[in-house]
Amino acid sequence: MTLPLLTLPVGLRSADLTDRDERARLAAYVHDHDEATPFHLPAWNVAVARACGQRAHCLVAERANGSIAGILPLTEIGSPLFGRALVSTGFAVGGGALADDEDVAAMLVEAGWAMAGRLRCPTMELRGGHYPATGWTIDSTTYLGFVRDLAADDEAELAAIPRKQRAEVRKALAADLVVTHGRNETDVRAHYAVYAESVRNLGTPVFPARLFREILREFGESADILVVWHQGKAVASVLNLYMKGTVYPYWGGGTRAARGLRANDRLYFALMGHARDRGCTRFDFGRSKAGTGPAAFKKNWGFEGVSLDYARRAADGETPREINPLSPKYRLQVAVWRKLPLWIANLAGPVISRGLG
Repeated sequence: MTLPLLTLPVGLRSADLTDRDERARLAAYVHDHDEATPFHLPAWNVAVARACGQRAHCLVAERANGSIAGILPLTEIGSPLFGRALVSTGFAVGGGALADDEDVAAMLVEAGWAMAGRLRCPTMELRGGHYPATGWTIDSTTYLGFVRDLAADDEAELAAIPRKQRAEVRKALAADLVVTHGRNETDVRAHYAVYAESVRNLGTPVFPARLFREILREFGESADILVVWHQGKAVASVLNLYMKGTVYPYWGGGTRAARGLRANDRLYFALMGHARDRGCTRFDFGRSKAGTGPAAFKKNWGFEGVSLDYARRAADGETPREINPLSPKYRLQVAVWRKLPLWIANLAGPVISRGLG
C-alpha cells in the first residue's frame, strides 16, 4: 500500500544575504519557481540596496528536511521626504512572496509585517504574490503589465505589430541609426546620459548611476544595455534583464531628439531580435500606469495590458506613503522638475530617488 505524503512542518528565518552559498541557494529556488521574476533574485535586492543606501532582507520558509518552501525578498527603504517602508521588492515592478503554496506565502507575509514593525517601517508594500484577505489595501487599477511571445524572426515580428506601428518601425529601420549592445563603462555612460534626460523631461528624479552598474555587476551576463546612436550621439537606450527565456527591458528612455528620429521604435524592435538571438521567447514590456502615453505606446506594439495587483498596509494611525508621480500632491514638483537644467536635475535627482524605491 502506498502511504500519503505527509506535509513537513515549516519554519521561518531571515536569510544571510552576505553568504554567497545562501544567495546561490535562494537563487536556485527562484529560478525553479514558475511565478518568479528577476526581482525575486537576491542579486536584485542586494544590488539596489547597495547602490541606493538601503537595506536588503529576505525571509525564508524551510521545511524540516531543509528544503526551501518559500521566500519573501524585502527592501527596507528610508527617506526624509517619503518616509520609511518595507517593500517587496524595492525599485522593482514585481516581488511579493514566492512560495510552494498559499499557506506558506501567508506565513511569509505575516512575518514580513511583523518585521516592518520591528524595523519601525509604518508602511509595507507587496508588488505581486500572495495578498492576505484582511488588513491590506489592494490596488488593481493604477498599473498595467504588458507581456507577449516573441515571433520566430524579424519579418514575423513585424507582422505581429499592428499596422500603424509597423509603418513607424519600418521607417525607423530605414533611418540613419546604429544599435549597439554591451555591458562596459561606455554602455553605462551612454545609457545614463539618455535615461537622465528622459526622466527629467517626465518630471521625475533620476536614480544614482551606481544603481545601473550594480545591477550589471550582480546579474552578469543576464543583463545588458542596448543603445541607439545617431551620428555618434546616443539618443535612446534601455537596460535589460534576462531570465528563463524572457527579456525584461527595464530602465529605458530617449532624448528629445529620439521621437523625431523614431529611435525608440528602432530600440525595441532591435531588442526583440537581440533577445531572440539569446534564446528568449517572451518579451515583458514592464508596467505602465493605466491611461498614460507609455501604456498606449505598448498597446500600439500589440501588447495587451493586464491589471497588476499591488498591496500595501499601514500601521494604525499611519497613512501609507505615496510615491506615484501622477498623484495630485506632486503636480507642482513634477512641473518644476521638468524645467530644471539637466545638470541640476542630475545632481539633485540621485539624492532624492534613493528613497523612492
